[in-house]
Amino acid sequence: MLETIEKRATVADYERLEEGAPYQLIGGELIMTPSPTPFHQSIVFNIGLVLAPFVKRNRLGKLFISPLDVYLSDEDVYQPDLIFIRADRAQGIRKDTLRVIPDLVIEVLSPSTAYYDFTRKKEMYCAHGVAEYWIIDPEAETIEIMVKHGDIYQTEQLLHKTETLESATFPGFTMSVETVFEF
Repeated sequence: MLETIEKRATVADYERLEEGAPYQLIGGELIMTPSPTPFHQSIVFNIGLVLAPFVKRNRLGKLFISPLDVYLSDEDVYQPDLIFIRADRAQGIRKDTLRVIPDLVIEVLSPSTAYYDFTRKKEMYCAHGVAEYWIIDPEAETIEIMVKHGDIYQTEQLLHKTETLESATFPGFTMSVETVFEF
């Protein structure tokens, strides 16, 4: 009987891709991630527009918008939509690469990546110490805020359009959920 050996992609394979190639390395597979929709990008922009000045003014750390690689393992390199790293951990950030595990990751769901956002990526973010994980659903217009408790994420808040976004990661920060989904 002939056995087929499937080669898993690694960070080395991923790093050989051309800069800007539309891929993420998820569980040893190079997954193509098509360009996001205008609504998706509007959501990312709306959050960044309000959150970035708050982070900077309060010297809380560094906030980054995708595409930016987050290295979690030899088979997992993701590009979350927004990344936050606390100031006391920001010394590991370099101008040419980010090799620091984020404190917060925000993913805006897309049809091509939603499955991974809820499964492998969620599992890996938690296993590697990402303290808080937000999943934003553009269709349902909800924001799920999950916080790491031991080895799992627990949903702390499931916010709808009429509610206000707050997070323990950003004491004193508030944002209307409706503003997140303005287009």
